[in-house]
Amino acid sequence: MNEVPIGRTIEKAVLLAGRAPSLHNSQPWHWTFDGEALRLFAVPERMLPATDTAGRQMLISCGIALGHLRAAMAAAGWRIFVARFPNPHRRDHLATITFHPAEIVTDGDRDRADAILRRHTDRLPFAAPTGWSDFEFVLRTTFDPADGTLDVLRDDSRPMLARASEMTASLRRYDSGYHAELQWWTGHTIASAGVPDEALISPEERQRVSVGRQFPTTTGAPRRGEIADDHSVILVLSTDSDAAEDLVPCGEVVSTVLLECTLAGFATCPLTHLTEVPRSRAVVRELTAHSGLPQVLIRVGIAPESEQNGPVTPRRPLAEILDMGFR
Repeated sequence: MNEVPIGRTIEKAVLLAGRAPSLHNSQPWHWTFDGEALRLFAVPERMLPATDTAGRQMLISCGIALGHLRAAMAAAGWRIFVARFPNPHRRDHLATITFHPAEIVTDGDRDRADAILRRHTDRLPFAAPTGWSDFEFVLRTTFDPADGTLDVLRDDSRPMLARASEMTASLRRYDSGYHAELQWWTGHTIASAGVPDEALISPEERQRVSVGRQFPTTTGAPRRGEIADDHSVILVLSTDSDAAEDLVPCGEVVSTVLLECTLAGFATCPLTHLTEVPRSRAVVRELTAHSGLPQVLIRVGIAPESEQNGPVTPRRPLAEILDMGFR
């Protein structure tokens, strides 16, 4: 086996990595491959400045894409080595990735890569996840806790989270920049990005998910009427700081958590609106009862089996996210 993957292998892996979730499906990443190393760059032009004022979610999203790439390459028979922020003069250069052939490709490697295509953000209410305590024990073994602190919020924290979510919406009620971004990126797609209408929920459905972001709503008959209220488990991923060096690895942990949940048959919905506004972020931090800085919340639960393959949100074509410099 060659010591460097061929270009087609890189292309397939980058396409899978591009299925990573990002703020309003903005996909703020770009890759280059020179025949030896793959490089990951953030694309500040795809940052949403009114929503993601400090660029934290842009970096976390790129970290999720990096985590997805690791899973895709493992399934293709490659282990990756990541040098984060290798160029102090280019802070948009997030990582340089080199490769080594894997001794073996496990069924778990293949399953995790397959989960990338099955995972989608589900904004509808969930039933409670079954067998959670055993799953949580295994989940915590799948990532390095130095890259992100995982908390599982108590069920009695939900009313406080719901109030924080409502407070976030109230604080942004007159923020024209925020609402302009929200309207621009949701309900339709722009150049293979954005959140399509079929991925949104109705006002009635939103009432049953008290901690969700207040997206523009869609119309249609209410779905999942058998689930009167959301009974998801709510996870919080925190970091020691808001430095870019902490945010990218946190995104890699988000990738692992989302894919492991998908493998277990759970539906997921990442939430970041509760960490975008300082007051609501402080509420989440109080609920975790430690000094870490909350970055991403994730709802985890059970969706009806008939709905587990949800709407596929668009993704940018390969030509927009990868440059093959060795040609």
